[in-house]
Amino acid sequence: MTSRQMILGMQFSGGYGAAPGAWRLPGANLNSYTDMDQFVRYAQAAERGKIQLLFIADTPVLDVDLDHHAPHHMIDPLLILTVLARETERIGLVTTASTTFTEPYNLARQFKALDVISNGRAGWNAVTTSDPAAAANFGATIPPRAEKYERAHEVIQIVQGLWGSWEKDAWLLDVDGKRFADMDKIQPVNLQGKHAASRGPLPIPPSEQGQPVIFQAGGGSYGLELAGRYASGVYANPYTIEDARAQRKALRDAVKRAGRDPDEVKMLAGFMPTIAPSRQAALERRRFLDEVVDLNQRVRYLGAMIGLPLGPAQLDEPLTADQLADAIPSPHDPRSARALEVAREGWTLRDVLAHGVIDYHPVVAGTAADVADHMQQWFEAGACDGFSIAIDSYHDGFDAFVDQVVPILQERGLFHDDYEGPTLRENLGAHEQYGLDPRLTRPARS
Repeated sequence: MTSRQMILGMQFSGGYGAAPGAWRLPGANLNSYTDMDQFVRYAQAAERGKIQLLFIADTPVLDVDLDHHAPHHMIDPLLILTVLARETERIGLVTTASTTFTEPYNLARQFKALDVISNGRAGWNAVTTSDPAAAANFGATIPPRAEKYERAHEVIQIVQGLWGSWEKDAWLLDVDGKRFADMDKIQPVNLQGKHAASRGPLPIPPSEQGQPVIFQAGGGSYGLELAGRYASGVYANPYTIEDARAQRKALRDAVKRAGRDPDEVKMLAGFMPTIAPSRQAALERRRFLDEVVDLNQRVRYLGAMIGLPLGPAQLDEPLTADQLADAIPSPHDPRSARALEVAREGWTLRDVLAHGVIDYHPVVAGTAADVADHMQQWFEAGACDGFSIAIDSYHDGFDAFVDQVVPILQERGLFHDDYEGPTLRENLGAHEQYGLDPRLTRPARS
């Protein structure tokens, strides 16, 4: 048993699952991309498992070939979360919105409205935009990195200022006194930066948690500083325990430099489980899910990872003894060592790829116990504060994780048995905050 317990978030991407072929699985609702009843069912399953939050990643661009793949992103994250807010009671509702191409007043209004509608369960993943195709959708180009983050600091500060533009007791609702609110306690913020500004005030009162919780998902020194100053949750993409521990330490150091308590900020490591009755069944499931991807291209990429000239002709064969002798994992790709390790077990290249060795997050394809073992190993090694779970297919994957993996984590004392409170801030263990954080006395780096 351990006194420290993990935070879990379930990712929503598109409408079918994290795996490219999730839409083709037998039994999947082919209309999931637009069927709100499906999203409600998934969200209620996650809430049944006491998962702390749902997370919708978003980039405002069509970035996938729809001939064979379902869209990566939701039709509109905030609208979907508003639907889910009315059909759930405790689970947090978090989505991405760009500081680069969205004005702070719009961000403040939309997320505060979601926070009020959900009774204090909203979170904003505040990120910059780096995709030129997304920028083109706004008739713009990507600004220089330093400028992007300079604007991000301004936008977040203005949004937080707008969130706090009502004092907590400004809403009177005094029928006898004929006073709806105290206008002396609802004031403009008049914040002006180099890149963004807003007069305010916001016409929305505080929620049960005061204001939405801020998340962040960016790397490098600029992203670390942004997370260190404002975030209560951070999405990270480490591939090894060593890398994860280094990222978590760097994050906690950034939080300290900003004058905050590092324990306030939770790092959630991305993780892609495939759950089945056996490891063989899980591998077969992943082979099916991979049928829509270009495996020929993936084989060549695998070859680049391990220093071999591989091609599609060898897709259904294992590496030869000579190839294994010559293989060297690339020092530039943290996934390479795992890829070579799996190849040395004698799998065909198709099966090596089905193990998820070139996926964006670590993959475990196996039983519920296998999945729980991976999570326990990372968590107890101090590699993360929890996980952002990218389930391969939602239609049966949410239930499998909640009904099979969560009870194992609870039995091991690694995950809570019930929600700590009604708000996301309580369930995340985030610092209480309303308006701008008074501890952030140093100016942000320009």
